[in-house]
Amino acid sequence: MREPEDPELDPEMIAPYEDQITTRDVTPDDFGRIAAQTAKQVILQRIREAERQMMYDEYQDRVGELITGIIQQSDKRYTLVQLRERVEALLPKSEQVYNERYDHGMRIKAVITDVSDSTKGPAIVVSRRSPELIKSLFELEVPEIADKLVEIVGVAREPGYRSKIAVVSHTDGVDPVGACVGPRGSRVRMVVSELRGEKIDIIPYNEEPARFVAKALSPARVREVIVDDEQRQATVIVPDDQLSLAIGRDGQNARLAARLTGWRVDIKSETEFASEEPELEIEGEENFDGRCMAVLSNGRRCPNAAIPSSTYCGLPQHQALSRFETSQVAILAPLSEAEIAILADPEADEGQVEEAVARASAAFVEGAEEQAAEESVVDEIVDEAIAEEEAEEAAEDPVEAELAEEAADEAATEEGAATEAEVEEAEAQADGAEAGEPVAEEAEQR
Repeated sequence: MREPEDPELDPEMIAPYEDQITTRDVTPDDFGRIAAQTAKQVILQRIREAERQMMYDEYQDRVGELITGIIQQSDKRYTLVQLRERVEALLPKSEQVYNERYDHGMRIKAVITDVSDSTKGPAIVVSRRSPELIKSLFELEVPEIADKLVEIVGVAREPGYRSKIAVVSHTDGVDPVGACVGPRGSRVRMVVSELRGEKIDIIPYNEEPARFVAKALSPARVREVIVDDEQRQATVIVPDDQLSLAIGRDGQNARLAARLTGWRVDIKSETEFASEEPELEIEGEENFDGRCMAVLSNGRRCPNAAIPSSTYCGLPQHQALSRFETSQVAILAPLSEAEIAILADPEADEGQVEEAVARASAAFVEGAEEQAAEESVVDEIVDEAIAEEEAEEAAEDPVEAELAEEAADEAATEEGAATEAEVEEAEAQADGAEAGEPVAEEAEQR
């Protein structure tokens, strides 16, 4: 049996207290090698169980937290990630990104998604596909998010392809999109690098559904958004050349926008929307029926419901129309978004309002006059071109012209001869009828 090791305490330090220390041998008389081995195994087992319990208590409250680990082993089923000494996490195939490689010794970041206790110790599952990974990475790179000045209110992600995040600022003077992008894109570039090149769209959050949906479809430009609050459906009208960009590859852009906003998004081109919608009455001829009176750029009336005490819906562009005599949205074309916001504000400065209204009205009238003048010029050009073509055809084919004239003369002569024959036949019939009348009278007298 091995002798116990010397105590760590210095004997010289213990010497003054020897009279106060009682020493005795506690080893049983029948304590053999097997019993000692059993005791050792029991003690080690209890120590392992205590370590596992401590590990479970440490990680069970860290679900959703970003961790950094080193790849230890990777195969077709799963990947083992070492978090620290004697602590390993499992990265299943279902939580891996399809285009990422996990080589031995590579350092990666992941999010803890589940911690469960088992007989072999706590099972820690991490993920590289979770939307929480993007939130945690931005919180790590953007101090404004860590300090709660900027908040990520929504994340829509297709791992390995593209992600969209909606951000909002809780402090005046802090641009949420600029804070996440960073100087020359340095902050977002670090996140993209960690995600192995996954594209990220940063969208400013807006409480107004129409504006939020329009921003969520970036980089496509949106012309109009018609929302249905009851069905939570948004119909988005985009220019014809922006339709494919708004939908995205295999519908990816529209799908991510719908997930981010929580609205069902239906994207239509201007041509398609104009062909589907029925013609509406010209502005000024219809009575107010509770719907917004704004006439869109395609000549259709806005289908949104008007807000109380107004004949227009809540869109700033449509509220600004209350300052004009017309209800056409096209009159706002020369104005900026800031000027439209001023017109939509009932408490805005009257001087600024009058200036914007005068400029927009003048541009609208000039545009209408120019369009009418252009249409008249085009009509004149078309008429002249048709006349020239007819003259050229007549000059190039004189033989055909003569033949046509001869054919017309012959047709006129034949018609005249036919008319004379008909007249002679009618006269002959009349003479025969007069000659037959006296014969009939004589027969009756006899």
